[in-house]
This record gives sequence, structure tokens and C-alpha cells, in this order.
Amino acid sequence: MNETATLRRPTGIFVGDFSNIPFSARRPPAPPLLFDISGIDLSATAVDLPGIQKFNKHRGEAQQIDRIAWLSEDFEQGIGVRKVRDDEWWCAGHIPGRPILPAVMMVEAAAQLSCWMFLARGVVSYDFVGFTRIENTKFRNKVEPGETLIILSQQVKFHVKRFICDTMGLVDGKIAFESRITGMPIL
Repeated sequence: MNETATLRRPTGIFVGDFSNIPFSARRPPAPPLLFDISGIDLSATAVDLPGIQKFNKHRGEAQQIDRIAWLSEDFEQGIGVRKVRDDEWWCAGHIPGRPILPAVMMVEAAAQLSCWMFLARGVVSYDFVGFTRIENTKFRNKVEPGETLIILSQQVKFHVKRFICDTMGLVDGKIAFESRITGMPIL
């Protein structure tokens, strides 16, 4: 019996020489935004940091949204903002010399916005709401220090004991990630 490993050519949807096709043309197209943001002032502040902290228990390095730029009247849609700084704890070790925001922190920012929207509508009164599931998550672009991550959250389902939101992160108008988040009270 031969103990040598045999290398096989990877199989997939591309067959042949595609070296002349740019990488961006090989990627599936980005989905549409969760909702129209064209008329929204993303530099506005609908909810400041103390207003976020009224419902979200995260503090210090665990807090992943700086402000909420916009909310729909029914709290079913919201836009959060996270300014990515170059002095954050992860910068030194998450790809030294060219730091990028860890993907899990992007999803955490979206979860914090979604949890805030769930609590702030005033229908429920829980001490802490956390996210319990992430689904259909895709990361499409990097987020670097100095950039601003714009987070969209769109409610899919609301019940007094849980919520489901579709979320999306944007940097410079390009989708950085998308994910479906489920949250519930953590007692």
C-alpha cells in the first residue's frame, strides 16, 4: 500500500483557465440593502452613547456601537454606527501591520443594535437580552481602522420572548457582512 498522499485538483464551478477574469467578476453579486437608506443622514445621532447604555449592558471594549443614526418609528429598522479606531485592543495582533476588524465583532455590533431595538420599543422589560443564533452569515469586505462601519438592522419577527433581525454592515457604501440574528432574554 502506498503511504504517499495524492493531491487532487479542487473541483468547483470554474473549469479551465480563468486567470484573465478579475476576481471580483468571479464572486456572486452583493444582495440589495435591507432597506433604502438614500434619504437618511448617517452623520446624525438619534441615540447617543448614554441612550444606548440605558438598554445595553455592554461597556468598555465590549461595547460595539457608538451611536444610533436613525430608527424607524416602530423600531423595526435601525442604523447603528461604529467608528473603528487604530488604538483598539485587537489591532496589534489581528493581522499585524495591516489590522482588520475581526468578523465576530462585526456580528456582535449588529447583535447589540438589534437587542437595543428589541428593548427600546418598550413592549418588554428584561435586564439583559443577548443573541442566541446567527444564520446565513457572509463576510464580503474587510473593515480597517479609520473606517466607519454602518450597521443596518431589519426586524423579521418580534415576540415578547425573542426576536429575529436581518442585519448588514456597510463600509464606504460596500457591504462588509450580512447575517440573520436571533435574540432573547438571558435571565
